[in-house]
Amino acid sequence: MYNRDSKKDDRGFDKSSPKGRNKDASRPYSKDVSRPYSKDVSRPYSKDVSRPYSKDTEKPRGKDVERPRTGRDAERPSSKYTERPHGRDLDRPRTSRDSERPRRSEEPVEEVAEDRLEGRNSVIEALRANRTINKLLIAKGDTEGSINQIIGMARERKIIVQEVDRQRLDMLSSTKAHQGVIAFVAMKDYVEVDEIIAIAKAKGEDPFIVILDEITDPHNLGSVMRTVDAVGAHGVIIPKRRAVGLTAAVSKAAAGAVEYVPVARVVNISQTINDLKKKNIWVVGADSSGDKYYYEHDLKGPIALVVGSEGEGMTKLVRESCDFVVKIPMKGDISSLNASVAGAVLMYEIMRQRGF
Repeated sequence: MYNRDSKKDDRGFDKSSPKGRNKDASRPYSKDVSRPYSKDVSRPYSKDVSRPYSKDTEKPRGKDVERPRTGRDAERPSSKYTERPHGRDLDRPRTSRDSERPRRSEEPVEEVAEDRLEGRNSVIEALRANRTINKLLIAKGDTEGSINQIIGMARERKIIVQEVDRQRLDMLSSTKAHQGVIAFVAMKDYVEVDEIIAIAKAKGEDPFIVILDEITDPHNLGSVMRTVDAVGAHGVIIPKRRAVGLTAAVSKAAAGAVEYVPVARVVNISQTINDLKKKNIWVVGADSSGDKYYYEHDLKGPIALVVGSEGEGMTKLVRESCDFVVKIPMKGDISSLNASVAGAVLMYEIMRQRGF
């Protein structure tokens, strides 16, 4: 029994200490001792005690997992409870058809590009040997040591130099030891435009030149070079920027034509067209905006055919520099042809009009 006169309470605390004091000794612990824990002691844990499961109790979902699998279900394993390999069954023996084509993980890795030089010493020696280099990639922020020498030599020869992230160099590198520089070299040395004209004069023929404006697909360039060799044209002119050069992919697509077709690489296509005009060479462009069809024009005599990129066509300045523009009739729903196909159609028309 609680003794009011005692110096200590029922728990043994000194009533004179701060911990032992209480404003109302008749209510030492709670406002209402009849409801110590819950508002309703008749429902201590759940709103409905008749329900065996609550939010904290895991219960099975979907179909009854205890139900035995019988009949058709027992014959085939369930994907829900049985692990199966993804894709084709790995246990099935490989047939002759499967052995001919490698699996996805066994697909051949991209071949090492023969048109790349990696490492500072390799690039320096190529520059000293006057080897034709299409472009130099330099790692950003790497301007120490021999890199400065490489950049200086490249600028003297007017070679395109681009600064890129080192991660891109790592992706392009086949040796993984690029030392911050990769050079794209030509599979064959380029020539000058005057050399192409000289080849035509040596054969006693009117110059027949093909100019490609911003062709970036190596297969298109390779296909054009095959047709140039087939129709007897004297050479190809391509721009230095925003265009593919003589790479290993171009050589493969050209099927050997790279060895027989001279290719000139110029800085400005429009300026080159103006120079050709001064040498009495007619310049004809191929574009859907042409006034006449290609077979309605006289394509005899000295001529240079300009073919634009697929989709974009010729640039505005190049189109305006041409003497005239011709078009190819299109009857179907497609509004344009592949650049190499359009070039082949016009090149064979030029050959036909020349009296082949």
